[in-house]
Amino acid sequence: MTSGADWSARVGATWAAEWRRTERAFADVARVLDEAIVAVAPDFGRAADVGCGVGCTTLALAAARPGLDVTGIDLAAPLAAIARERAAALARDTKTGHDGDRRVDFLVGDATAVLPPLAPLDLIVSRHGVMFFDDPVTSFAAMARAARPGASLVFSCFRAREENDWAAALDAAVGVSPRSTDAYAPGPFGLADHALTQNVLAAAGWLDATATRHDVRYVVGAGDDPIADALAFFRCIGPAASALAAATPDERAAIERRIVAALAARICDGTVAFTAAIWIWVAHAGEPS
Repeated sequence: MTSGADWSARVGATWAAEWRRTERAFADVARVLDEAIVAVAPDFGRAADVGCGVGCTTLALAAARPGLDVTGIDLAAPLAAIARERAAALARDTKTGHDGDRRVDFLVGDATAVLPPLAPLDLIVSRHGVMFFDDPVTSFAAMARAARPGASLVFSCFRAREENDWAAALDAAVGVSPRSTDAYAPGPFGLADHALTQNVLAAAGWLDATATRHDVRYVVGAGDDPIADALAFFRCIGPAASALAAATPDERAAIERRIVAALAARICDGTVAFTAAIWIWVAHAGEPS
């Protein structure tokens, strides 16, 4: 289980240190999510990116819709700091045509507290940033209250753990066999169950919620030694990291040998790639109650 409190401390710091690897892994998730966002994004108004991380989705939306003001929100101050640096670099790069100094900003905090001053929002988006709420109905309801009636919500999240072969391979290497359930627990697979997520969104005041399945490439290793690169990634990020940290030296070595064998089986064209199974959800804000 990974909670919001974890993101404001240890987990957020780890992802900030590994952000280039995580962005590489999530590149295809970003591609399909950005397409879904652009399909409903208004030309003008204000948008928020919840759990913005280092700002990939925020900056892509700002580039696609020059008339939108876009605010990225994250619990992890180190991630938001990197996002600000990236936005500033884009603003200095006249070749991009990006004017990011005024249209894009990044705030640190819980979305339920940060969103109200930004209301009314014309669009709310998130790339894998909404599965960590302690109380998802309360948090999604706060998002709905901050949205203009009819505004779109677009977010991505993982499907069932066993459908994600990167997670299944790591679980096998560690020697555990967790199974997805229809009970909510904050973490990477918190919104994996379709019916649960649909019920959460409906209870929170979001209407016409629909989800589309996507299976995307999940690149975890590249460079001169892609297996070593992927192993370094999984030592820090993903379900094997905590098991490796808790293992004895002998257990850790055995687990890592099994991970390396799984990685070697997935080398293609100089990269180590798995498949990520995700949902893209789209819903719309109702009238205030």
